[in-house]
Amino acid sequence: MSRPPLPPFDIESATRKVRLAEDAWNSRNPEQVAQAYTMDSQWRNRVEFIHGRDEIVAFLTRKWNAEHEYRLIKELWGFRNNRMAVRFAYEWHDDAGRWFRSYGNELWEFDTAGLMRRRVASINDLPIEAGDRLFHWPAGRRPDDHPGLSNLGL
Repeated sequence: MSRPPLPPFDIESATRKVRLAEDAWNSRNPEQVAQAYTMDSQWRNRVEFIHGRDEIVAFLTRKWNAEHEYRLIKELWGFRNNRMAVRFAYEWHDDAGRWFRSYGNELWEFDTAGLMRRRVASINDLPIEAGDRLFHWPAGRRPDDHPGLSNLGL
């Protein structure tokens, strides 16, 4: 299975790959998202170590059952050959209605077929008031005209 764009990346293909990942995560469909990763993909997400697609699906299911009204924006930070650095922010609320903006950085490594074989994520959660939210679009893909992280000053 191939997942274009494929490495080695240039600025256009790297930017496209990041947007495709953002779109997939905003779908909040764990099975769909997991298809972008190798069968034996290795993750570190905060303090969790995740191995393979089955664990990715379980992790994302648990995540999106706890993070309500999830909206994510990703931005390319840098790239070289088959690796990328990405920064991101997402907004969500918990079961008690408390809102958060989570900020993070990811390091990605891809195989030759364009599947991600390694993902390392560091994330911090900032409590925010509902009125301080910046990510306002219907559930799903961020509209093309919605500002990105840099345009929002994040």
